[in-house]
Amino acid sequence: MSASPNDDLETRGERDGYILEAKQAEDEYNEQALKVAADGHTVLIPQPSDDPNDPLNWSPAKKHAILFIVSATALLPDYGSATGAVTLLQQATLWNMSQDVVNHSQVGNVFMLGAGGVVVVALSAYFGRLPVLFWFTVAAFATAAGCAGAANFEGFMAVRILNGFFSTVAQGGGLMFIKDIFFFHEHARKINVWDAFIILSPYLGPFVAAFVTSSLLWRWAFWIYTIETGLCLAAIVLFMDETFYNRKIPAEKQPARGTRWERLIGVSQWRSRHLRNSFREAMMRPVIVIMKPIVALSTLYYLITFAWVVGINTTLSIFVTPLYGFGPVQIGLFYFTPMIAAVLGQLFGHWFHDAVARQYLRTHAGRFEPEARLTAVYFSTPFMCTGLVVIGFAFERAYHWAVLAVAWGLFVFGIMITTVALQAYLLDSYPEASGEVAAWINFGRTTGGFIVSYFQVTWANKLGPESSFGTQAAISFAAFLLIPLMQWKGKALRHRAGPLKFHTS
Repeated sequence: MSASPNDDLETRGERDGYILEAKQAEDEYNEQALKVAADGHTVLIPQPSDDPNDPLNWSPAKKHAILFIVSATALLPDYGSATGAVTLLQQATLWNMSQDVVNHSQVGNVFMLGAGGVVVVALSAYFGRLPVLFWFTVAAFATAAGCAGAANFEGFMAVRILNGFFSTVAQGGGLMFIKDIFFFHEHARKINVWDAFIILSPYLGPFVAAFVTSSLLWRWAFWIYTIETGLCLAAIVLFMDETFYNRKIPAEKQPARGTRWERLIGVSQWRSRHLRNSFREAMMRPVIVIMKPIVALSTLYYLITFAWVVGINTTLSIFVTPLYGFGPVQIGLFYFTPMIAAVLGQLFGHWFHDAVARQYLRTHAGRFEPEARLTAVYFSTPFMCTGLVVIGFAFERAYHWAVLAVAWGLFVFGIMITTVALQAYLLDSYPEASGEVAAWINFGRTTGGFIVSYFQVTWANKLGPESSFGTQAAISFAAFLLIPLMQWKGKALRHRAGPLKFHTS
C-alpha cells in the first residue's frame, strides 16, 4: 500500500526534518491546502482525516481527560513501590525479620516496573491500547489490595512483585496515547505533563506513607494506594477510549468501532486484529526498536542518570535521622522538596521545550531535526551534577538541612527537564514506535534504580557520602557526553539503521 500525503509529512519529517510552517511545507512537498493549527500557519503532523472517529479530531476536553487519566495512572507504580520502602520498617518488626530481607519484595517490584512496560506495549500492538490499560489496571487494583491484606511476608512479596508488573501499564505505555491524540507541535508539552506525574510519584508515596505509619499500621498505607488505584480504574471505565487509529486505511474502510464497552474489554479490537500487527510482529516490536542505536544509547544514558534518584532515596533516612534528629513525620515532610522541584520543572518545561524548538527552527531554515530536543539536556545537566555534589557535602559535613533540601531540589528539577527532552527526542525520531521507545526509557530508569539499590548504602557508608555522591556526579557528567554524540551522529545513525517499517504504528 503506497503512503498517502498525510503519512508523508511524518515519514519525511522523521527522515529529513519536520517542517511546521504551512507555506514552506506546501512548497517543499508540492501539497496544497494542508490542514493547520488554530494559529493559521502551523502544519498539523500527522494530517488528521475527515473521520470524526479519528482521535486527532476529538475535542480538546476529551483529549485532555485522557491525558490526565493516563498521567494519574502512570503515577501509581512508583508511588506504590516507594510506599514499600517506608512500610518495611514496621513490617520487619512485626514479622521478626531483618529490613534487608523485607526489602527483597521492593527489589522485585522495581524490576517488574521495567519489564512490565515492555510487555505492555507489545500486547497493546496486538490487542489494542484500551483493553490492555483496562485489564492491567484491574490486576493492579487486585494486587494492591493483596499487598494491604497480606498475612505474611511470603504472600506480601508475591503480590507486590505482581503489582509492579501490572501497575506500570500507563508508565510504560503512556506515550502511545499522547502520540495517538496530539499533533507533533503539541507533543513536548503533553509529555511534560505525563512525565511530571511519573517524576513526582516516588516522592509522593513516601510522603503519604510516612504520615500514615507514624500513627497507623503499615497496611493503611497500602489501602490508600489501593483506593488510588481504584479511582484510576473507575476513571478508565467511565472516560477512556481506544485511541489507536490506522492511518494507512481510508476512513470508509476503517473497521467498526463497536460499543464503548466492547472497546473497553477488547472485543472490538479482537475483531479487527487482522488489520494490525500479527502476534509475532507485536512481540518483536520492542526487540526491533532497542536494536536502533539511538534508542539503545538513550536508554543507557537514562539508566545511568536516573539511577541516582534511587540512590538519594535509599540513603536519605539513613543520614538525616542522626544528622538532624528527623523522625518519620519530619522525613515525610522533607519529601516536599522534590515534589516542589518536580512541579517547578513541569511549569518551566511547559514553555522551555517549545522555546528550544522555536529557536532551532529560526536558525535552521524552518526545518526541525529530532536531535534539537537534546539541547535542553545542556541546561539540565549542571542542575543534576551540582545537586549531587552538594548533597554529598551536606551529608558529610553536616550542613543545615535547608542546604540539603535545595540540592535535592536542583537534582530533581534537572531530571524533570532531561526526561521530557529524551522522550520527545525518541518520539520525534521514531513516531511509529511511541510505545516502544517509552517502554525502553522506562526500563532504563527502573533498571538503574534496581542496580543501585544493591550497593548505594554500602558505598556511602564505606567511602563517605561526599566521595560517593561526588562520584555519582562525575558518572552523570560522563554519561552526558552521549548527548553531544547523538546530536552529532544521531541523524546518520538513524539513517544507517533504517526506518522501522512496522505494519501499523
